[in-house]
Amino acid sequence: MPSSPKAPAEQIDARLVRRLAGILNDTGLSEIEVEHDGLRIRVARTLTAAAPVAVAAPPAAVAVAPAAIEVAAPATVPAIADGDAVKSPMVGTVYLQPQPDSPPFFKVGDTVSEGQTLMIIEAMKTMNPIPAPRAGRILEFLVANGQPVEFGEPLAIIG
Repeated sequence: MPSSPKAPAEQIDARLVRRLAGILNDTGLSEIEVEHDGLRIRVARTLTAAAPVAVAAPPAAVAVAPAAIEVAAPATVPAIADGDAVKSPMVGTVYLQPQPDSPPFFKVGDTVSEGQTLMIIEAMKTMNPIPAPRAGRILEFLVANGQPVEFGEPLAIIG
């Protein structure tokens, strides 16, 4: 008797979904999608949802229960202090210092002038300086040195 092909929901490997969720955590990405042999798995997170969602397509979509994925999500979204957010103009890796063994460009509380380099974003092996959009005082850094950032992500607050 021939065996019937597995339905897409039965083909989903929970370990693979957990590994993809781990990649999201490790890299700071908001979503990742993998397709192999007609099975597509997309794991995504948003600032308001704590658990990634997996989808198999085509033909059926299956959401994996949040309890099945053990991903450490940020407990809270960082509060943005009163001031102007400096947003990332690109996707890349942020560096708060010019060289690995150098002091940071600025620390919280330092005063900056318009146009001074606040940090660098490396994108495609190119170091891109991120200038201060206006003069003021650094109220908060919202990213860590070496952290991946996305387009439009707030990087720092100038008050």
